[in-house]
Amino acid sequence: MKTYHHSGFLGVLTAGALLLAVTGCATYVNAQPVTAVEKPDLTVGIVPTTDSTGFFVALHEGLFTAQGLHITYKAEPSGEASINEQALGKLDVLDSSYVPDIEAQVNYDEGVRPTSVASPSVSQIAANLDFIAGASVMEPNSVGLFTLPGSPIRTVADLEGKTIGINAPGNVAFMLLAEFLISNGISPSSVSLKYFPFPSMAHELKAHKIDAAFLSEPFLSSAEESAGLTELTNLDSGAAVALPMRGYTVTKQFAQRYPRTVAAFTRALEQGQQIADTDREAAEQAMEAFNATDDVTPQIAAIMTFDSYPVGPVNSIAVQRVADDMVQLGLLKQRFNVQQMIG
Repeated sequence: MKTYHHSGFLGVLTAGALLLAVTGCATYVNAQPVTAVEKPDLTVGIVPTTDSTGFFVALHEGLFTAQGLHITYKAEPSGEASINEQALGKLDVLDSSYVPDIEAQVNYDEGVRPTSVASPSVSQIAANLDFIAGASVMEPNSVGLFTLPGSPIRTVADLEGKTIGINAPGNVAFMLLAEFLISNGISPSSVSLKYFPFPSMAHELKAHKIDAAFLSEPFLSSAEESAGLTELTNLDSGAAVALPMRGYTVTKQFAQRYPRTVAAFTRALEQGQQIADTDREAAEQAMEAFNATDDVTPQIAAIMTFDSYPVGPVNSIAVQRVADDMVQLGLLKQRFNVQQMIG
């Protein structure tokens, strides 16, 4: 897990602006009011995929700094591995897929409390969370299944009885994979799953520990270009089309204690989201600059697929779609109303 300390590349604030910030009065950046935040130093957990491009753009462009925030960015292997850290106060903000966030909230509501374990199971993750912003909506060709060249797996039907690598149990990767298999007449229980971080997935495939690998960008393009893997299929079809993938969360306690900090973080993030959605060059540069795994070279950045990056209030209808899919796939026992998580 890599940690990056960053305060942005914007110029130094004027003495007047600094004085206003110190005294708690409002100044303006890009015509938006900026007041002194309660907690200027934030530790943010990010799984370094293209789902988080808006965050990386905001970091690269100094947008968090302009809002009075200093960001320490921690590269995380998965949301599942990080939610308990957040609940225990080791992370202030977490960018995670909606699936484990909802699982953690359901567990918390049922009385489970977070514990400091290295690799918590789905039943061990727990947190009382607010979604403060959407991170990404899946675009075509941004996730897929990969095999080695010459693999006997040539069609989707050949996956039956095989071992597939994903990055964590019961997560959005599992949901996408399960929905894809079902839509092709294959029971998810007919495949075996093994869990590896995205950066090591190609190595595990070449070591024949798995027969196929689930990958998302930028690891998808890196696998094709650098590792020589072959795409069996992309997973952006059927029920998964335009699926909301990830969101930014804080604990409810954090949101109540630091409302101006949350607002400042969200303002900067939304500016980054807008740039990521409209300026491909800026998106590529940001992903290269804060690449935690050495997978994003300029060559890879030039060919990889970016998601779309929502702005504005969290879309509860879209997130409810995820929760309802989780019920259908057995990830939740009963319907869960996501509105309680919309901060």
